[in-house]
Amino acid sequence: MKSRIFKNLTFLFLALLLFLVPLQSKADQVWQATSFNIDKNFDSTSRDQITAKLVKSTNSLYFYVESQWWDSQVQAKQNEILSGFDALSLEFSNKIYPILTSVFGKEWSPGVDGDEKITILFHAMNSNEGGYFRTADEYVKLQVPDSNEREMVYLSLDQIDNPKLKVILAHEFVHLITFNQKNKKFKVEEETWLNEARADYSSTILGYDDNYSGSNLQSRVKDFASNPSDSLTEWKGAKYDYASVSLFTHYLTDHYGIDTLIDSLKSGYTGIESLNYALGKLGSKEDFSQIFINWTIASIANDCSLGEKYCYLSNNLKALKITPFLNFIPIQGNVSLSVTDVTKNWTGNWLKFIGGNGNLRLSFSSLAGLDFKIPYIVEDIHGKQTIEFLQLDETQKGEIKVQDFSTNYKSIIIIPSLQSRISGFDGTESTYPFTYSVSMEGEQPTGDQATIQQLLDQIELLQAEIARLKSKNPDTQSATGCSMLERDLHYGLRSNSDVECLQRFLKLQGQDIYPEGYITGHFASLTRQAVIRFQEKYASDILTPIGLFEGTGYVGKLTRQKINLLMGATSNI
Repeated sequence: MKSRIFKNLTFLFLALLLFLVPLQSKADQVWQATSFNIDKNFDSTSRDQITAKLVKSTNSLYFYVESQWWDSQVQAKQNEILSGFDALSLEFSNKIYPILTSVFGKEWSPGVDGDEKITILFHAMNSNEGGYFRTADEYVKLQVPDSNEREMVYLSLDQIDNPKLKVILAHEFVHLITFNQKNKKFKVEEETWLNEARADYSSTILGYDDNYSGSNLQSRVKDFASNPSDSLTEWKGAKYDYASVSLFTHYLTDHYGIDTLIDSLKSGYTGIESLNYALGKLGSKEDFSQIFINWTIASIANDCSLGEKYCYLSNNLKALKITPFLNFIPIQGNVSLSVTDVTKNWTGNWLKFIGGNGNLRLSFSSLAGLDFKIPYIVEDIHGKQTIEFLQLDETQKGEIKVQDFSTNYKSIIIIPSLQSRISGFDGTESTYPFTYSVSMEGEQPTGDQATIQQLLDQIELLQAEIARLKSKNPDTQSATGCSMLERDLHYGLRSNSDVECLQRFLKLQGQDIYPEGYITGHFASLTRQAVIRFQEKYASDILTPIGLFEGTGYVGKLTRQKINLLMGATSNI
């Protein structure tokens, strides 16, 4: 009886094993059609399944193309694409695969499908997508029902004949490597921002960025320069996310070596903790926090003479200097300026102050329990810069004093960054407020100074009036993007279609919100005051949830949610 029970159990165990461990698969046959599960969030028409045809098989790769698209191409175009696949396969076998695996280690091979070849699937994707990777495919269907049970990456049909296709393939291949080196070996999931950072850096490892013009790096620099204040650790898949992690990764590897990426990958830690592990292994005296601070300084100063950590070392990045948010202090006797803004963890904020005439006092404050770091740069009238660090007390308050500002010093730049959270980054991050106040104690203005100040005060109104006169019908003219606001807006933005959309919305809220009603596309003081009035009108929805009692003038997540709700839009925030 025991023997029979044992035999039955053995049979069940073997049967279950056959389900869990796939048998050695037969090689795919060219021109066969196969049904694939895909990510509907990337697909151009939100499909979750397509049929694709195997159009080429090489020693290392299967090339599948969406059947309907492939069959619609003329023979000459098909031949051109097949020729491109030959070249891409050679590039993969001779360069991409050997170099990246020598740096980061191998992918899982032969893998879940028992086949050493990697599948590339081309299908129609959203216009802003180049490709993606799904960890689901690395599991058997018994574990993940929509798995394709093969080592594979997905590339956009829009990129099928793009000379930069090798860059995209290399990027996605690093994700395949990461799954094996991190998920499979250590049973942990890498945080998205660092996973993407390593993958994006592959173009530099492979030498694709050596020719800077038209390179992936040049694209990242352009996006970073246009929006540098994007959280490093928050990931939404936007081009600004890629830009931030790309520039930080270049700075990190320039100064600390590529082993920071390798050792952090080949550890049981993730995200910031994995980089701190790697830095400790390399014997670095600086941790992630200090390196992030140094990077924010380098991004605006980029001057090795200030210190070896305050510049980019790559020749392609030696000219990079981001533009700070400018605050102009009125030229008059005793003046003050106070602004409340919001930020997210590991976000660079560059705030520059010019103007004024006298002794400057700059105060910073935030909420107790947070962890802000604030380096600042003071520039004298001869252009010499000095880097200092503001020490905050336990209540997150601190003060900077600069004597004879404007006479001996022409500007000060503060670079506050919030560093309260070091792990668990997944999706949208919360925002936290901070306030900076500037006061100037100086002499009363002369007649010439008073005249200058009056002219400066009128510039904004004149610009607004000119823009109004140029507009044919600002009340009824539609603006691109006016169905919703998808990104944060702030004081200082100019010629911006989203700001114009915001102004049209504010004008419709009535005289008590935006009495001037100018539609200029410039986010200046009149627009900021209108936003503050709007925020305070809907304080329970916008201010109370983050512990504020007064409007900030910054159009962040909660403000956008309320605006989009009133506009009748559902925002993908």
